[in-house]
Amino acid sequence: MRGMIENPKPLNTSDETSDNDLKNRRIRSFVLRQGRLTKGQAHALETVWPQFGIEYAQHLLDLNQVFGRLNTKKVLEIGFGMGESTAKIAQTLPDYDFVAVEVHTPGVGSLLKLIEESSIQNIRIIQHDVVEVLQHMIADNSLDGAHIFFPDPWHKKRHHKRRLIQAEFLKLLCTKLKVGAYIHVATDWQEYAEWVLGALKAEPQLQNTASDLTLEYTQKPSYRPLTKFENRGIKLGHGVWDLVFKRQ
Repeated sequence: MRGMIENPKPLNTSDETSDNDLKNRRIRSFVLRQGRLTKGQAHALETVWPQFGIEYAQHLLDLNQVFGRLNTKKVLEIGFGMGESTAKIAQTLPDYDFVAVEVHTPGVGSLLKLIEESSIQNIRIIQHDVVEVLQHMIADNSLDGAHIFFPDPWHKKRHHKRRLIQAEFLKLLCTKLKVGAYIHVATDWQEYAEWVLGALKAEPQLQNTASDLTLEYTQKPSYRPLTKFENRGIKLGHGVWDLVFKRQ
C-alpha cells in the first residue's frame, strides 16, 4: 500500500511578505490527518492508483499526454476530501479533464474507489501539497479552471496564515490559469466566505463574475453537486456561499 506522505515543514509566522514568499517560506495547504482506511479504499489504493495516480515529482506535467487527449479543458480540484463531488463533476463534464490534489490517504482511496465503480476516465490524482504541485508540476497558462470546495477555514484570527486562500497562493495560482480561466470557491461558513471574497478581490488579475456585483456571490453553478451535508444544512436554514472569479 502507498505510504502516508511526510509531515510538512513548519509554517513561517512572519508578517512580512514579498514576491518570493512562496520560494522562501512554505504556505501549508493542509493539516495532515491520520485516518483509518476501509478495505475498499485500501484495495483501490493498491489496484486503481497505478492507472489514475500521479506521483509527485519536481518536473512539469504534459496534461494532454497525461490524459491522452487534446483540446479538453483542464481543471485543478484542490483538496477534494472524500472525492464525491469531484467524481460527480467529472461525470457531469466528460469533456473536461480533472487533476485532483489531496493529501488525506482515505480520501484518495475513496476517490479511486469511485473512479473504479463508475468507470470514470477523466480524473488523475496527485497525493501531495497543492502549493508544491503548482510550483513544480503545473505549467504556466495551462489550466482552464480551479475548484476549491469547502476548504478548512482556520477560524481563529491567529491562524490566518494557515488559510490556503491568501494573496501569495492566489498569485501563484493565477500564473497557472489561462486568461479567461476561472477560480470557483465554495464554503459553508459565512465569515470565511467574506475572507475569501476579500482575498479574491484584492488580486488584480482576477475579476468577479457575479451577475449582481452588489451581492458579489454567485448562484451555485450547475456542475457543482450538493453534498449530503449541504443538503442537510440547507434544510436547517444554513447557507453556502459560491464565489467565481475569472483570470483577466
